[in-house]
Amino acid sequence: MPVPRVGDDMSVDGPDNAVLTAAQEKEIVRELTEAAEGQVQEGDTFYLISYRWWRLWLDYVETTDLSSSEGGETLTAFTPGSFGPFSKRPSSIENSDLVLDAASSEDQKSEPDLKENLIEDRDYILLPEQVWMAFHKWYGGGPALPRKVITMGYGSHEDLAVEVYPLQVHLIVQPPGTKASLRFSKKDTVGKLQQTVCEHFKLELENVRIWDYFNKQKNKQLTEPSKSLQDAYIHMNQEILVEVRRNGKWPDSIISSTGKSPVSSSSAISNGSNGSSAGREMSVLSESRSIANGPPASKPGTRNGSNLGYPTYSMDKEKESDGWLGSSSGAVRAGPKGVTGLQNLGNTCFMNSALQCLVHTPPLATYFLQDYTPEINRHNPLGMEGELAIAFGELLRKLWAPGKQPVAPRQFKTKLARFAPQFSGYNQHDSQELLAFLLDGLHEDLNRVKNKPYVEAKDADGRPDREVATEYWANHRSRNDSIIVDVCQGQYKSTLVCPTCSKVSVMFDPFMYLSLPLPAKTTRTMTVTVFSGDGSAPPTSYTVTVSRQGRYKDLIQAIGSACNLGSEERLILAELYNHRIFRVLDEPLEWLTAIRDDDRLGAYRLPKTSEKGTLLCLLHRRLESDTYTPKNSPQWKLFSAPLITSLPEEAPTGADVVKIVKKLLTPMERSERVLPAESMDLEGERTVDDTPQEDVDMVEGGSENPSHSGKNGNGEHVQSDSPDVIQKQPESPFQLWITDDKGTTREGSILMDKQMPPAANSARATAKVRYVAVDWSATALEQEYDMSKVDMPPEVLRTGLPATSKKARQEAVSLYTCLEAFLKEEPLGPEDMWYCPRCKEHRQASKKLDLWRLPEILVVHLKRFSYSRYLKNKLETFVNFPVDDLDLSKYVASTSESQGHVYELYAVSNHYGSMGGGHYTAYVKLVDENKWYNFDDSHVSPVNESDIKTSAAYVLFYRRIRSEESPLRTDEADSVVTSVGSNQKDVPDVVDADMTGASSHFLPP
Repeated sequence: MPVPRVGDDMSVDGPDNAVLTAAQEKEIVRELTEAAEGQVQEGDTFYLISYRWWRLWLDYVETTDLSSSEGGETLTAFTPGSFGPFSKRPSSIENSDLVLDAASSEDQKSEPDLKENLIEDRDYILLPEQVWMAFHKWYGGGPALPRKVITMGYGSHEDLAVEVYPLQVHLIVQPPGTKASLRFSKKDTVGKLQQTVCEHFKLELENVRIWDYFNKQKNKQLTEPSKSLQDAYIHMNQEILVEVRRNGKWPDSIISSTGKSPVSSSSAISNGSNGSSAGREMSVLSESRSIANGPPASKPGTRNGSNLGYPTYSMDKEKESDGWLGSSSGAVRAGPKGVTGLQNLGNTCFMNSALQCLVHTPPLATYFLQDYTPEINRHNPLGMEGELAIAFGELLRKLWAPGKQPVAPRQFKTKLARFAPQFSGYNQHDSQELLAFLLDGLHEDLNRVKNKPYVEAKDADGRPDREVATEYWANHRSRNDSIIVDVCQGQYKSTLVCPTCSKVSVMFDPFMYLSLPLPAKTTRTMTVTVFSGDGSAPPTSYTVTVSRQGRYKDLIQAIGSACNLGSEERLILAELYNHRIFRVLDEPLEWLTAIRDDDRLGAYRLPKTSEKGTLLCLLHRRLESDTYTPKNSPQWKLFSAPLITSLPEEAPTGADVVKIVKKLLTPMERSERVLPAESMDLEGERTVDDTPQEDVDMVEGGSENPSHSGKNGNGEHVQSDSPDVIQKQPESPFQLWITDDKGTTREGSILMDKQMPPAANSARATAKVRYVAVDWSATALEQEYDMSKVDMPPEVLRTGLPATSKKARQEAVSLYTCLEAFLKEEPLGPEDMWYCPRCKEHRQASKKLDLWRLPEILVVHLKRFSYSRYLKNKLETFVNFPVDDLDLSKYVASTSESQGHVYELYAVSNHYGSMGGGHYTAYVKLVDENKWYNFDDSHVSPVNESDIKTSAAYVLFYRRIRSEESPLRTDEADSVVTSVGSNQKDVPDVVDADMTGASSHFLPP
């Protein structure tokens, strides 16, 4: 059934084109959404809409669940409340928080660039096309952000996904060096690229050669029109060289005999100015390490030279140089092996961190540096035809090659995206989820069992645990036998007890890693800025601790106690965004989980008598420029935080409003007025305008019917008096105008001797709230008022700061404590009921885990990320983990285990920053040097062992300590490399690029 078009079977208009009620809008959105469910096809269009605006609309329609009665998917993750006087119909759609250019849709000629690291259901919502059309008809606004549905994955695991971040490539035409940036879908073909390039530059196809110009080197000519850009290894923000034949001749080789490119580095397109949406990952780290608007570590590069002392073969028939096959750029000096970084291809730090930990796992390094092709299982229906294992093995060999030039893992990422669509694109992902997929995928690709026998697990029935465990392990190994099982898989004992009949069920299951819970914090630290409503004090920020499961009223009470709120006072709690009131949090029973850590909150201190009166909201604006040109209208831009006070019961005059505003601004007055050197009269004496503000008839407003239209700093239209009028006005601190809740209009000037004009014609303006724009003069901001005191409040919680890290250390927990929490007995949840074979019913049994068999390599995942319906949160708890002597002896239930249970740490995957963004790095120990290194994408540097314990530790890698065992040493790696290089039969076979019919194996989420 086709998705109904707006206006076909259902109307989005009210009777006689009247504005629809909230209930009507809700019902229409429900019907359109249900009609679109299950009918999505490749090529369909979805639209991004700001989660902030979406949340306002949900509050307006007063609903918590827009799913169908038959159990359709929920459209919201936020429980709405009433915003009192502010809770009115939302104003126009505002997606400015999603884009780099905040211009309005009316003024946007081309599609704006998305900000980096946007997360669905946190930053944006995806709406079917017809739902977006309905919203835009009702509310207007924008900008519109359409995105296409594409097919991801391969074979039986194909899936549909919305391509939120299309590829952006940078074209360089030679000659004459013209540049352009264009967007493509990763599923677009090379032929589409060729056609678009010719149309854009008005070229003939037969006179054009297009090259993969990654790292400013001609890597491969793109000649297969049917191949997708993804399969051609084209990545976000990559440069493409377009060679043009002139007069029958092609340009000279880009790489000249001197090694210099005619396309100079100065003419290269800067990642910092191209407006891409692929790469700021380090928003929480120090600014000195941040890289704006481009792939964080994709610096113009140098590739490894050819004289590497390493076999120069490739398992890919296309033989693409990823930084180790060499070039004419010269030899790279020999250096220690295993200290090679990985280039960031655009938010791939999660992948780089996981890969560095795996390739430095001694048994895996030894295995993949030797001939592993006999064990590749190309016919395993759960595997990937050996493609993942070969891609990983080839990458590992590059990273163990001598030299320190970073490797670009382009082929590996392409293979990964083919078999695991969840890791495609250029959003940030979870390094542990990637590790889980890689370990499982490598196992299936290298499974020595070609035909898996059918085995049936038998119940223990009172048999000894040792016998049952051995049976379970033998059954498992009969179907699963690989290097991954050999070194990474262990076994635990799972005991279930029926609460009704006391039936005991014992099972012995394999595990690849341990996911340990962190002790849940019951409290939450929140920072709120309190603004005085009478000008008696400057804004002050308070940090309070409240229950994590608390409500708005708990936060208001805590802030009230912190600021010594009087018995006759009240607080209005509001979320501030873009220098205005975004929403008022006035539902006392609303859960605090609806407030995100990166929200900014203000609490306005007012007398209780203001509950029945009218509130005055001041929005501060300033001109972007002091000059006017015929082509550019004045642009007013919101700044500072809004202020709220109460108005007198009687209709106030302009003079009353001026006195109220001046009183409110008293804390911001400078103690000494600053006079510029230019402020001199004709005789050389300084002059000061001491004319009282009250002596001016108009509150510095201009004409009563301003007609000159301009734009504010967000690209939205504002009304402005004409330049001639402005030039004739006497100098004054500010002008007051009636405006809307966004501060985007001038709908009436406030005159001293007249009553305050009526409220602006805004959907959210009411008789209970009056919005006034305070248009500041530059002179007043420099000389009279210090508005920095009214800056926007800090975030509710900013992670990664020194204070946060210090507090985390004070609240440290032991890794053993986390392990004990994982192993403790607990009842199953209602959604995980166990079927008791004796009762013949599902029971909420108790479950107890015990470690039974430990692997050679123990991977420990610290569950830092928590999920709820309303909030995705990261725990910054400092876990004190052993480095040299993790002793698990007392946690192993088996008494027959002859191997030791003591482990040493050799790698750590770290995550810094908030959930959904932040940055991943890895600490790795080279055991032959007994030295730790910090792998930060392409940057590798030594680190002290004492510094590797941080609250950023996310995945820990331990190796069993054996007295007779020696770890992989770089001299052993040399001998392995030499063996491989001298014996060509050890070289894995070339893999057929035609992977039709391949399938992939996914772990459950």
